[in-house]
Amino acid sequence: MNFRGIEKTDKWGYIFTVFYNGEKFHSFDEMAGKVTVKGEFRKVMNELGFTWAKGIQQGGRTDAKVSAERNLLYVSSNFTGDLSEIIFKFNEKMKESIFIRKVQKTFPNLSFPEYVEKREYIYRYPKKRVKRSIEDIEKTLLEISGTYDVSKFTDKKGLELKEHERTVKVTYEKGVLKFIGNSFMPKQVRNMGGYILTGEVETFPGKFLTLENVYLKEELMNKMILSCDNLKISGVEKIEKTIDDEITILYVKKEKKGEVIGKNASNIKSLRKELGNIVIREI
Repeated sequence: MNFRGIEKTDKWGYIFTVFYNGEKFHSFDEMAGKVTVKGEFRKVMNELGFTWAKGIQQGGRTDAKVSAERNLLYVSSNFTGDLSEIIFKFNEKMKESIFIRKVQKTFPNLSFPEYVEKREYIYRYPKKRVKRSIEDIEKTLLEISGTYDVSKFTDKKGLELKEHERTVKVTYEKGVLKFIGNSFMPKQVRNMGGYILTGEVETFPGKFLTLENVYLKEELMNKMILSCDNLKISGVEKIEKTIDDEITILYVKKEKKGEVIGKNASNIKSLRKELGNIVIREI
């Protein structure tokens, strides 16, 4: 991520942390004629005035009927209004199926999955259906935790992927399976769940699976953009900074831009000595 990338565009990246009930949807990805997680998110957000040009990227792609406590949806948009009101209206309308927990502003036009550190899934299979002993389950947990080719736990679609090696750690506490990994293949968690609890590779139902959390790499976390209310600069309407203080964004009216930059860029040079990298956005 280079700050030059935000100098040459009027867009920002937005990361929405969302809850959704997988049983309310046909699937996760957009699909014509079907009610999907991404499709409903796009439709309602667009209706409320928040739009973007390209597709929605995600922290974790979930199988049909799989729910999420905290998945991440990332888009790049030139939206400049009040997102809090849009989120409130979205949640009022969609609270039975999708709920936006929070939104974070960051760099636009990212290849978002590259900035995911790890994903955490929870599988809550009914205890009365579990036939294996705790000893057998714990033995299998040791067997399948680690870094290796997980091809036997995916489907035909997964086998077509170029990379089959994954890192995963699986634990079992109080009847709940927890999977933490850098990346998962299609149906991997559900097939692993079946293998752990039955001893056979079996695709367990999606309705018992939840994407609990998606963890981002520090590189991206440091580039979240926050309002900077304790800094005032003449001619500047609003100021924002990245969390790591590496970049300062100055929002100015068109007629004030020359004043902020100064003759022969004298003002902006002085500000850069004080603040470091500066991006100016017209409002």
